[in-house]
This record gives sequence, C-alpha cells and structure tokens, in this order.
Amino acid sequence: MKFRKLGKSDINVSVICLGTMTWGEQNTIEEAHQQLDYAIDHEVNFIDTAEMYPVPPSKDTYSLTEQYIGKWDKLKKQRDKIVLATKIIGPFWENYVRGGDNKFNKKHLMSAIDASLSRLGTDYVDLYQLHWPERKTNYFGQLGYVVQKDEAPFTPLEEVLEVLQEIKDSGKVREFGLSNETPWGAMEFLRLGGEKELPRMASIQNPYSLLNRTYEIGLAEVSHREECGLLAYSPMAFGALSGKYLGGKKPEGCRLTLWDYFSRYSNDQAVSATQMYADIASKHEISLAQMSLAFVNDRPFVTSNIIGATKMEQLKENISSIELKLSDEILAEIEAVHVKHPNPSP
Repeated sequence: MKFRKLGKSDINVSVICLGTMTWGEQNTIEEAHQQLDYAIDHEVNFIDTAEMYPVPPSKDTYSLTEQYIGKWDKLKKQRDKIVLATKIIGPFWENYVRGGDNKFNKKHLMSAIDASLSRLGTDYVDLYQLHWPERKTNYFGQLGYVVQKDEAPFTPLEEVLEVLQEIKDSGKVREFGLSNETPWGAMEFLRLGGEKELPRMASIQNPYSLLNRTYEIGLAEVSHREECGLLAYSPMAFGALSGKYLGGKKPEGCRLTLWDYFSRYSNDQAVSATQMYADIASKHEISLAQMSLAFVNDRPFVTSNIIGATKMEQLKENISSIELKLSDEILAEIEAVHVKHPNPSP
C-alpha cells in the first residue's frame, strides 16, 4: 500500500480508501465487516462513511452504514491505526434528518457530530466533512453555475468555521474536509481559515473518474497549490468502468440496474467512451476496472481513491489496483479517448 498526507495535517492515509455507501442497502452487516477485515489486513487504513449512507437514502436505512461500522469489533481494538471519516448531510429533501431544514449552523453541526460518534461507537473521527454545500451551486452532476436571483440565505462560511473550531477544541474531530465543493467554495473556506486562524480544510471529496474529469478544470490546481487533496469518489462510475454494462447488459443486483436515476453513466457518450477504454485495457491485457482505478491512484492532486464494492472479488481487485502502474503508451491512449469524449458523465 502507498500512503499520502491528509492536507497539511500529520495524518497519513492509504491511497486506497474503503468506501461504504452500499452497506445497509446492498450489503449486510456481516458482509460489511468482512470487507473491513480484508481491507485492514491489506494495509488500507482509511474508511469513509456518512450519516446519510447507505445510498440511495431513505428513512428506513438512514445511518445504517455508520451503525455497521460502530459494531465492527476491530474499530475499538485498532482505533489509533484507523483513519475514520464521516460527513454531515447538506440541505436535504426529506425531514427525517433532524426535522429537515438542515444547515451548517451550530445547532445542526453539534447535533450531527454527536449522533455520528454515538453510532460509530468512538470518541472522535479523524476527518469530518460537509457532504455538499448549503448554498445553491453546481454539484451532483450540474456542470454550469446558475445565478439564483432569490437565493435563500446560507450560513456564513466564517460562522461555519467557528463552530468547527469548537468541535475540534472538544476533541471530537481531528481534521475537516469539504465534499461536492466548487473552486469558489474551496478557496473561500481556505482563505477564511488562514486569515481568521480557524480550521483549515484538509481535503475535498468530489467525483473523479475516466468518465468525469471535471475536477481537473478548476479544483485540481487548488488541491495542488493549497495542499488540500482530492478524495476521489465514484472512480468506477458506479461500476460502469468495470465494463459489466456494455452491450446493453443489466446484471442482476447491480447499481445501474437497480436505480435508473444514475443515468449519466449510461448515456450514449458515456457508453461509447467506456467501450473505448475497455478496448485499451483489452489491448494491454489488463482489466478495465484496474486500469480505471490506477489512473486515479496516480493523479498528483489525489490524496486517496475511494473504492466501493458489493462483492469480495470486486474489493480484492480494486485494492490490488495500487500495484498497477500505467505506461506512457496507455496514458496517451486514455488521453485520446478523453479528447474525443470529454467528461460524458459529470
């Protein structure tokens, strides 16, 4: 395994991070613990979850993923060796989370971190992230920013940071991070943290894959120059970059078969690009999944690559991608496809 610094902190995280958002929906607690055991045994020290998980979110499954992790016996036994990350939900479309109207104010932040710690069965988390911005902006597949003429007020970012400082002073969180954030949001949080001597965001968790390289447009430079690295999620484009959906296939029990609202991974451009990437992998006698993950692993602005799996064989293949180094020839061929089909699944 390889390790990198989490921002400017003294925390070292494995380049492969174990994602957990299927646990409680597609995976049982026993399967979750099996994945955790295997990952830890293979030097993965970084685990990422969220109060909203599993996905798709629902009232019946809300917070089950955190609960599953909290019931894993090795968490307490090896707590000092594990880097545990979770997230507070952003403005939500349902009212079963703290009565709705979720904001990043003191009331919600304090309540959310305490609830997560209770479910996880730990006194602290290593990284606490704002799952998506409170303000109206472009995230979750929306490429262009649209000016909102009558935008509702959002919690001032300085006020958010002041509350995060209180949480840090209490010992409940070591570092903080952003998620689904924009260049403006990232730089404003970083500016305020520096000027006001408030918490400095250590990471940005955004989507990044062969089918979605929009992070490179504005945020990659922020990550590089500000030492606020990317925690890449959906590096396999919800499994599309395994190639299992090519040819119109709909494998039973798989995410893009079960839930059609992830259609951005199955549009004509995305399918065409995926087939081209699959042809590259076949030509060089490597798996498409490992090629896709190895590409993300080696990007200089990436701190960690958040993998997810529903089956153990997928998990094993994903973790072993750390051993694959892509040749200059393969990288050139990947770039040629990207030029032809830029970001078909934003």
